[in-house]
Amino acid sequence: MNLPNEAKINYLNYPKGLKSWLLTVDHKRIGVMYLAAITLFFAIGGLLALVIRTELFTPDNMFLTKKMYNQMFTLHGAIMIFLFIIPSIPAALGNFILPIQIGAKDVAFPRLNLASWYIYVFGSLFCLYSIWEGAVDTGWTFYTPYSSTTDTSVVSMMLGVFILGFSSIFTGLNFIVTVHKLRAPGMTWYKMPLMIWGLYATAIIQVLATPVLGITVVLLILERTLGMGIFDPAMGGDPVLFQHFFWFYSHPAVYIMILPGMGIISELIATFSHKKIFGYKAIAFSSLGIAFTSFLVWAHHMFTSGQSEFAAMIFSFLTFFVGIPSGIKVFNWVATMYKGSIDLKTPMLYAISFLILFSVGGLTGIFLGALSVDIHLHDTYFIVAHFHYTMMGGTVMALLGGLHYWWPKMFGRMYSEFWGRIACAFIFIGFNMTFFTQFILGTRGMPRRYATYMDQFQPLHGFSSIGSYVLGFGFLIMAIYLIHSLRNGKIASANPWGALTFEWETTSPPHPHNFEHEPKVTHGPYDFDTVLREREE
Repeated sequence: MNLPNEAKINYLNYPKGLKSWLLTVDHKRIGVMYLAAITLFFAIGGLLALVIRTELFTPDNMFLTKKMYNQMFTLHGAIMIFLFIIPSIPAALGNFILPIQIGAKDVAFPRLNLASWYIYVFGSLFCLYSIWEGAVDTGWTFYTPYSSTTDTSVVSMMLGVFILGFSSIFTGLNFIVTVHKLRAPGMTWYKMPLMIWGLYATAIIQVLATPVLGITVVLLILERTLGMGIFDPAMGGDPVLFQHFFWFYSHPAVYIMILPGMGIISELIATFSHKKIFGYKAIAFSSLGIAFTSFLVWAHHMFTSGQSEFAAMIFSFLTFFVGIPSGIKVFNWVATMYKGSIDLKTPMLYAISFLILFSVGGLTGIFLGALSVDIHLHDTYFIVAHFHYTMMGGTVMALLGGLHYWWPKMFGRMYSEFWGRIACAFIFIGFNMTFFTQFILGTRGMPRRYATYMDQFQPLHGFSSIGSYVLGFGFLIMAIYLIHSLRNGKIASANPWGALTFEWETTSPPHPHNFEHEPKVTHGPYDFDTVLREREE
């Protein structure tokens, strides 16, 4: 494709027209379209969360029936997991950043990349249709035998999840081949940015684990439509078999969500500490270690399912073991910050928030890995709090940090640093008000998924609900200043943060082919000392 000899040609303005966007094979445009979609679903899931917390402000039903309440928390969980968190970093930021960071013009299979986007949209429509048909009330885990017998729209939701899985697999395949085959000359495995290592490990999980979920939902559809006895004990099935299938996918899926977020944190901490990352190889291989061990610990979700004591002991041990590679990352990030010249820009504030919140989530996960503790805390609000500290305190905080970090590169505009810090403060405080309170609720015996509760829990529930409003207000501030920056923000330079990875060597926004000339590797992605010495010479 020949580009016109115009100044400021970039992927946003060339080629022009809606058709050029809908039929694009440019990974950057596809990443932006994914970003728009996941933002929409995040807003829907967040509004459902506010409805749930408002309902729980008082012990008795306020405006939702018990069935409507079940539908609300099911939709909140399903939308947040399948439509937002799983595709969020890989499909949106990963699609945009991965080829540029390795010096490629595009992903290995551009048309497959566009197909994955349309498959995602198609699957999302099935999920949204299921809301219209009669929203699912099973919980986002769709446990049988209830999901085999409820009169809500389980089949259409399952079809949506099944279709979404193909989008995830296509993205993973594309990333694996791109990393192997399209790296710039001189970019060895140990000169790749750690973001690429995170996305690569994530892609492996996407390709290997997602088919298991596909098989599981197909079996559930067959049971509901044809009366085949697979999971329903009334028809000779085994409901615990569903749990094994579901968690064999869903625990690796936790790392589909968190591993690319860890890659983002490595980028942010190195850039804003102005230091070479401490223990590069340890962080890189710990990503692969997490990917491997994620397939071995699924049954720690099932300590109360009646499995043998010996199996429970094995999975408890493996649960403790999986904390090692995550601990390596946290240690190396903190060591990188030690004696660094730390610049507390908005992306770095989200990185520090990640370190605090994810550490709490990981620590409480170790608590739940202990059999004697899990028996008492299983199915209480302690689980809800732990899950949100891991997923939102981890993945979402990393996503927000990455979004602010690469926003100038994606759209060529700077946002308000003042309002960025204010929004981060509201989000951090509101998050802890909402979910740390739920740890206390759980230890006092408050079961999760209950529409009503005893009066003694009201003060804590009320405080948690107020925290959710603070959290929502922080996201509203963010939406306002980011949208405002698209038209009125200061024009971004090619490298506003002084980072060393390839994406900062092209224009902001990037050239339609990413680079005007093929980039060459002259230093590692975090060799700040080397670059400073070269500049002095």
